[in-house]
Amino acid sequence: MSDKKDDVYSEVKGQMRLSERIVAFIPGFRGYKEKELRRESDRLLRNHLYLKLSAAKTDLKILSQKLSDRRYFDVLTDMDRLVAKTDRVVEKVNHASYGYTGFFDAVKVKEEALDRMINFDSTLMEGIDALIAEVDAFKSELTSGETKNLKTLIQNVTSKLDSLESTFDKREEVILGVT
Repeated sequence: MSDKKDDVYSEVKGQMRLSERIVAFIPGFRGYKEKELRRESDRLLRNHLYLKLSAAKTDLKILSQKLSDRRYFDVLTDMDRLVAKTDRVVEKVNHASYGYTGFFDAVKVKEEALDRMINFDSTLMEGIDALIAEVDAFKSELTSGETKNLKTLIQNVTSKLDSLESTFDKREEVILGVT
């Protein structure tokens, strides 16, 4: 997982302008700039996660509409709950902290914590990919006309989403080094 963090961080660092690179040699400013680059790396990574989750949410909304159009009323309530839960998780990822703390806050976010945050957010990709795989399986099943396993498919997607949310909820603990 460290490779993903290094790739994102190196990419962001490589995008620095010449003036930023020169100013980075000023004592005190370098550490500040390094923190900013780490935060920017995580912001870019989480934006990527957010976009993937948003696409999955859109697919689920389309599937919900198809279920409604085909009048599968026995699964619509579960599907509505799944779409609402997906929306909540998508917004959690979108609005999660970038690692900033106030000047007078008791707990300061250091570079190591920012690195843990980037690594943690990189590992979330696996959970998102598993969720997307379940959504795709659900989509292909419904597209093929197979409707016997709708409840099971919804439960599978819900399970993956619950797992992803549970992992994401541990983010602050990981950043602070508690776990």
